[in-house]
Amino acid sequence: MYDFTIEPAAHPELFYAELLSAADALTAGEPDPIANMANLAALIWQLVPDLNWAGFYRMVDGELVLGPFCGKPACIRIPLGRGVCGAAAASGETQRVDDVHAFAGHIACDAASRSELVVPISRAGRVIAVLDLDSPSPQRFAAADQNGFEALVRMAADRV
Repeated sequence: MYDFTIEPAAHPELFYAELLSAADALTAGEPDPIANMANLAALIWQLVPDLNWAGFYRMVDGELVLGPFCGKPACIRIPLGRGVCGAAAASGETQRVDDVHAFAGHIACDAASRSELVVPISRAGRVIAVLDLDSPSPQRFAAADQNGFEALVRMAADRV
């Protein structure tokens, strides 16, 4: 469906512009948030190298509940403030963690995960979900990755 020829490490801005364009095309006009989360998780999983988990946690009754994802089975519920996802949801700020073993309170759903990027998704000033990306490589996520996924989340906030 999408033929990416841009090497993410060599040209991260171009790669994320292409990823954003693909995500926009994939979700435009689709009103179902679960379908959009599922397709976004699959798109990220397919195109972003060196991930072992990509998906969403949705805010339900004051806690994060597992949403669509690609990867190994995951924790189903995460309290606000707990783990990297809970910290992102509670603070409303992206969490980029170079070494999850050094993150106080890290929740290890997959022992192979070494670094993590969690981007909160907000609508009308409140966090409605988070995008969670895990990698088996320490220090996998750079500022360019954070910027790229924050742009994707801004675009998708009204679609998920």
